[in-house]
Amino acid sequence: MAIRRVVPNIQSEAAQESREFYGLLGLEEVMSLGWIMTLASPSSPTAQISVMTSDKTAPVAPDMSIEVDDVDTAYAVMRASGAEIIHPLQDEEWGVRRFFVRDPSGRVVNVLSHR
Repeated sequence: MAIRRVVPNIQSEAAQESREFYGLLGLEEVMSLGWIMTLASPSSPTAQISVMTSDKTAPVAPDMSIEVDDVDTAYAVMRASGAEIIHPLQDEEWGVRRFFVRDPSGRVVNVLSHR
């Protein structure tokens, strides 16, 4: 299983202000679904930050997202390890397949692959 990117997720009601603030550092909006916006570096597109009000289909907002090349394998590995699955593996309408798992520090990790 290969990691494609790791993105911190910032839960906030200040999306516009965050876009402007991180824009001062050179990040640009590359995706917005209304409840989540992703900002990325034009020179290094996998350097990203997401700002979200809440998660559209999950019970909690994740602290970070990890994109992998095979989310089904990642899910099987996490389940076999006994890790706490917070949100089950499912296909989302915006083109990802994902699940949430809690890490040993209590952080919620959104593990996903694009379909």
